[in-house]
Amino acid sequence: MSLQNRTVICLLDDEFEDLELWYPVYRAREAGATVLFAGPEKGRTHIGKYGVPAVADVSFQEVSSHDIIGMLVPGGWAPDKLRRYPEVLRLVQELNEQDKPIGQICHAGWVLISAKILEGRKVTSTPGIRDDMENAGAQWFDEAVVVDSNLISARRPPDLPPYAKAFVDALEQRMG
Repeated sequence: MSLQNRTVICLLDDEFEDLELWYPVYRAREAGATVLFAGPEKGRTHIGKYGVPAVADVSFQEVSSHDIIGMLVPGGWAPDKLRRYPEVLRLVQELNEQDKPIGQICHAGWVLISAKILEGRKVTSTPGIRDDMENAGAQWFDEAVVVDSNLISARRPPDLPPYAKAFVDALEQRMG
């Protein structure tokens, strides 16, 4: 329970990839972290691509980068919505500046692209957005997980076990 009394935010909007949202959330919770869902509106229910609901604990506006130790960005189609919120982009930029872990999987790279934090960084994603990642200045690798300082990235659901472990490890190292 090394992450006891520490808070992680998981970004939330409609059509998230269910496993990519829940799997790393459960792993962080198992390590003792409080994981809150941050969405456009506190209390709003969002439905994943396969029908699993998640409720926003807080709104994007309520989140301060100083109160959290890291962020999860799930894949699916939610990232295309998430990257349109200035509050989300500000939060991603602040966490990156503070060198706090940001986990992103599959299409979640779109959020980091829009936050303009990928120049010179090493990442992976679903191969479908490889060009987007490279055009944003990132060096893309076809690997299950790529860790570059505070950025932890993965390709797709089969990569969830090593991705979730790498994300929790990054949180624990930051606390260590």
